[in-house]
Amino acid sequence: MSQTILRLPAVKVQSGFSRSTIYNRISEGLFTKQVRLGLRCVGWPAEEVSRLNAARISGKSDTEIRALVAKLEAARKRAR
Repeated sequence: MSQTILRLPAVKVQSGFSRSTIYNRISEGLFTKQVRLGLRCVGWPAEEVSRLNAARISGKSDTEIRALVAKLEAARKRAR
């Protein structure tokens, strides 16, 4: 599994969402939280963005996407 981190411009392109929509979806539990890379630098694991895109494409409900987000974020914590 690739450990690529995408910065915000790449996440915007891959997800099709604007910056404000990404952060709104994070607050709604519909997108994974960003990973801190430095004092003023964040990114998202590419695999998580891909999995969220696949869930949206397959027509998953918001409830199912929230469950996926929780699963992805829990996997992050286990990987530490």
